[in-house]
Amino acid sequence: MPPRRYWALWFPWLSTDRLRRGDEGAPLALIEKQRGAMRLVAVDAAAAALGLAPGLSLADARARVPDFAVADHDPHADARLLARLADGCDRYTPMVATDLFDGLTLDVTGCAHVFGGEAGMAGDLARLATHWRVTVRHAFADTPEAAQALARYGTGEDDLQALPVAALRCDEEIVTALTRAGLRTIGDLAQRPTAPLTARFGEETTSRLARLLGRADSRITPRRTLPALRCERRFAEPIARTADVLTVIADLAREAVATMERRGKGGRRFAIRLFRSDGDIRDLAIETGQPARDAGLVQRLFAERIDALADPIDPGFGFDLVRLAVPVLEPLAPTQLHLEGGEVSDGELLALIDRLSIRLGRGRVQRLVPRDTHIPEQAALALPAIEAPVPEAWPAPPPGEPPLRPLHLFDPPQAIEVTAEVPDGPPRQFRWRRSSHNVIRYEGPERIAAEWWKRDDNAGLTRDYYRIEDTRGRRFWVFRHGLYRESGDPRWYVHGLFA
Repeated sequence: MPPRRYWALWFPWLSTDRLRRGDEGAPLALIEKQRGAMRLVAVDAAAAALGLAPGLSLADARARVPDFAVADHDPHADARLLARLADGCDRYTPMVATDLFDGLTLDVTGCAHVFGGEAGMAGDLARLATHWRVTVRHAFADTPEAAQALARYGTGEDDLQALPVAALRCDEEIVTALTRAGLRTIGDLAQRPTAPLTARFGEETTSRLARLLGRADSRITPRRTLPALRCERRFAEPIARTADVLTVIADLAREAVATMERRGKGGRRFAIRLFRSDGDIRDLAIETGQPARDAGLVQRLFAERIDALADPIDPGFGFDLVRLAVPVLEPLAPTQLHLEGGEVSDGELLALIDRLSIRLGRGRVQRLVPRDTHIPEQAALALPAIEAPVPEAWPAPPPGEPPLRPLHLFDPPQAIEVTAEVPDGPPRQFRWRRSSHNVIRYEGPERIAAEWWKRDDNAGLTRDYYRIEDTRGRRFWVFRHGLYRESGDPRWYVHGLFA
């Protein structure tokens, strides 16, 4: 197994690079209110060269440098920019972790040869940093902590021993204590026995030193979970035509399907990431109602997805990397076809649902899924058809019997005025929507009690449902909400229409 290699990227002027977008203009500082005063939170390179630094009050900074520009600090915008940079670095490896608010750490073990070595990766990063318009310092090392220390405190030489003790990134009090004790560099600490250092400066200090020097195992935690399956294509010459992109997607889908067949698995979500040569990325994703491993289906759904985009894909100068990821694999047995060679009808229906969901939006095509409850308005739940499980057959009335539930339900039920022969008896006449209806036939009551945990409020009253027909042949589903012994004056509602 090859030794692990890590690549740390540090963006020293991240906050101001986001606003600067060029070298013109006065020195820039970002401010926010801290401890009752406006203070500098971040500065650009020009302001730092003039002696300005985070922590200064705005008044002190103005006294030192009268002419510099200020802007409000926006940490959320900085986080979004760092996330975009991390997405762009996904071209090197999917193992990308954030380091504080202005750095990234990449696990590039076994990745450098694709770019012609670590020097090639560094050259490609310099090219992308120009497009991103950010300043970046970077370093390679055998541990994440060593790479981060070299990127933030190094001078271009890979010498951990010469780094200041601040590279441990301990609390400021610990760094001050180490310096006063005459331990100014990592080399000074590395030559000391561990036990006295731990006793005097704490276990955290020696633990950080051990990870920095590779004496203790250390790994990064990627910002995104690695997909179960990943395939990609890199191009010496970027591609820009949509037809070429779809051809590459088809090739990647066939490669992924071959792997899924060997594993006996299928995927329900397929994600394409298109890496532009200037460092920007474009993401596309499709979902299927059931696990699938049909390369043709994946290609067709991605074609539908691209056609349905309100904003067409902008290839810029072209895509130099296309990656297909299947986040999760699920068991999928081989599909049995009819003897005459036709596909099963369920498969055709699922394929139609997938295409409509991709074209119209996953929330536009819905499926009703039964729920285990007797409350009529809660007995079915509308979910996006692409993610809803295929329900079992809905209960049907006995042959020759009318349906037990109406085709249309009112939500909420509509109040009616009812005349009944006895208090808890069936309705004989009711008034609804300013019209009177005389009842000539009825069936019921069908008594539905509320869930026991809701019987303390009004929603927990008993319902007596009746299927009734008026003199004009119209059929209604009405109920009395509560019994006379429960509420004294129960209300009546029409809940649905049969025809």
